[in-house]
Amino acid sequence: MDASGRTLYIFEPDAHAKVTCVGGCAQLWPPLKLSTEAKASGIGAVRSSLLGSDSDPEGGSVVTYDGWPLYTYTADTSAGQATGQAIETNGGVWYVISPSGAVVTTKP
Repeated sequence: MDASGRTLYIFEPDAHAKVTCVGGCAQLWPPLKLSTEAKASGIGAVRSSLLGSDSDPEGGSVVTYDGWPLYTYTADTSAGQATGQAIETNGGVWYVISPSGAVVTTKP
């Protein structure tokens, strides 16, 4: 989850490597951006060694976890919701990522 308690997702076409959700995709699935020169950090069960960042083709940097760029979902309107789990849209499937770095592929 992000600092506001919103669920974080990975996008399967990112292939564990780079940001591919841009344009209209990124409006529905906003990437978790880093401010200029900031470094990603986590709390609780988040493993600091798995945190990183990737260049966003639309500018800036996106937080990564175990190499996966991270996104939120605009349909999740409150903390803890995961309504985007296992949805196929924008050319691929979206999955929740756990604090251990495991991609959760089970359907809700």
